[in-house]
Amino acid sequence: MKILVIDNDEFTRALLSKTLASYAYTVEVATDGQAGLALSTTYTYDLIISDVSLSKLDGIALCRQLRAKGDRTPILLLAEIDTSANIAAGLDAGADDYVIKPFNAVELLARVRALLRRKDSRLTPSKVTWGELCLDPVPAEVTYRGQLLSFTPKEYGLLELLLQNPQRVFSRSAILDRIWSSDVSPIEGTVTNHIKELRQKLKASGMTIDIIETVYGLGYRLKAPPQQESFPNLDLALEQHPASTQFARVMIVEDDQATLEALSYLLHPWGV
Repeated sequence: MKILVIDNDEFTRALLSKTLASYAYTVEVATDGQAGLALSTTYTYDLIISDVSLSKLDGIALCRQLRAKGDRTPILLLAEIDTSANIAAGLDAGADDYVIKPFNAVELLARVRALLRRKDSRLTPSKVTWGELCLDPVPAEVTYRGQLLSFTPKEYGLLELLLQNPQRVFSRSAILDRIWSSDVSPIEGTVTNHIKELRQKLKASGMTIDIIETVYGLGYRLKAPPQQESFPNLDLALEQHPASTQFARVMIVEDDQATLEALSYLLHPWGV
């Protein structure tokens, strides 16, 4: 997830950047409203956090201009004065939420997560899974078979991007735009190297399937998770002999070797 922070105050920018980065968000900063507007119209962000009292272009005017351009990126305003008129003006201008300064980091992160879940009016699951691989964006953790995995922020960002967009192919340039800040100028080979490192770490965790598909000439996407194996003969047999259904299904769950023995015993008399 990529977040743009727009604030005149250096301390606030640093605090927000450190807090958000600790939860694996990619953070880009702007020091005034005009710079923030230029960045937001040039690059794609998942969320914009803007102070109301900005120089050159205040936060409310920034909201109005972005919404007038058709930009639906969620906007969280930071306000120093908690007045109904100030809050109403920001919301009427197109902001999605507000936080009063000085803010509590825990509350701000909760509001950030809530806005990201509501982005594009689609509810993003709190957890994303691929087989036994699970990514939980709240603590920014990835587990495989219940074991916690360790990734760099960029590797985590890559995995999150692919898991949350399973049908989409991302080119290297699109990945750079989503994961890296615009003030950094990595080459597209950097993406290739990070994909390689991510694959190696997933393999080292015990995964036997490479979940990342290389679409040659286009980029990368998430492979479809493996489907549960079907046993049509067993299903037919269970339909014809419903009395044995409970026994057979219990054996299937309990033990693989026991499954083979039970199926051999049950199905042989039926000529299956």
